[in-house]
Amino acid sequence: MEDKTFELFTKMYTELTGKMDIMQLKIDNIEGELDNVKKVVIKMENDHGNKLDALFYGIKQNTERLDRIEAQVSKQEEFIIQRVK
Repeated sequence: MEDKTFELFTKMYTELTGKMDIMQLKIDNIEGELDNVKKVVIKMENDHGNKLDALFYGIKQNTERLDRIEAQVSKQEEFIIQRVK
């Protein structure tokens, strides 16, 4: 009876150890994939950050140009109004 019990425990231990090894491999695989995802996200954040900086710089330049044009148009309007009177 003790031999069967020992064999049963040995078999259960072997199966459990095998399953734990498989779980550890899966966990290692998931950690590797997570590291890859982190690298991709960091790259995307940097790329998009640079693109947003360029976009905002372009908007700032456009706004400054519009302000200069508006100032020139105002001067021309004043000049035209003075000549008409």
